[in-house]
Amino acid sequence: MTAFPGHIVVAADVDRPWLDARLPDEDLAAPLSPRFLTALEDRLGLVCGCIDAVVFAAALTGPPPVDLTPIDDSSHPRVARARLFRSDVRVWTHGAAVLVIGRGLAGRWEAAIEVDARARNTGLGRSLALAARHLVPGHSPVWAQIAPGNASSLRAFLAAGYQPVGGEVLLTPHGA
Repeated sequence: MTAFPGHIVVAADVDRPWLDARLPDEDLAAPLSPRFLTALEDRLGLVCGCIDAVVFAAALTGPPPVDLTPIDDSSHPRVARARLFRSDVRVWTHGAAVLVIGRGLAGRWEAAIEVDARARNTGLGRSLALAARHLVPGHSPVWAQIAPGNASSLRAFLAAGYQPVGGEVLLTPHGA
């Protein structure tokens, strides 16, 4: 489910009358409410993930602002999670940090970063978020989903020029 200002997209196998009975036209917040998401979980037999903030940025030309090492295989938890929800996953590392880009929801290019605790508060997260804008294939725009409670990550992406555009939640089998 994706929410943008004035628009909600429920991409699920539910019929319109079922939605209309649960989503009053005047309440644009209702689709991301716990009551509706629980009803959708029950209806679909799926589990809601976190309601994420969605940010977006245009691609940039030239080399990324930080030296990165591409890797083909990684057991890093951030990479493993990306592979659950994305295709065409590409991975780079920089010391104690990882940058992942892959095709996610609706085929859009999505970025994820993780900075090891001992390397945080150095600007590395911001540099990796900016690097994603240089590395996204085909100079396509790049998206990221960030848990609103992850203020450090949200600040890093905003400082790298991403703009908040909405929110979304994925429903998966048994909370994958």
